[in-house]
Amino acid sequence: MIPDYWKEFLEANDLIEKDFELSESEDLSGVGADFSLMSFEDIIDEAENYYPGIKVKEDGFIPVGSCQIGTGDPYFINKKEGKNGALYRIYHDSVTDEGYDHESAIDKVLDHYETLLNQRSNQSGDGQ
Repeated sequence: MIPDYWKEFLEANDLIEKDFELSESEDLSGVGADFSLMSFEDIIDEAENYYPGIKVKEDGFIPVGSCQIGTGDPYFINKKEGKNGALYRIYHDSVTDEGYDHESAIDKVLDHYETLLNQRSNQSGDGQ
């Protein structure tokens, strides 16, 4: 389920369970972001047992980050985009068994997830 390129990205850059904070201007949606990158076990758990992961995986979305401010809105990559694709936030309360409206449920946070490497100095903690 987890693309090899994502596993390699996390491991090569020591990013598993690392925290990131993006300002409103750094987040393409204009909201700002505060999240922690998930462990491989948490990715699988989120995708198979919780919304929105359960439903959006049908469209190629893989959960990769958990919200650090309590909204419950996880962060995703889309495996259809391949290596260095975008990073998305998907609003958990906008996705149900019946489906979801892509426009209202999904925000693009970064055009390319590897941009997170430029944010290392902005990390708010080490996730432990």
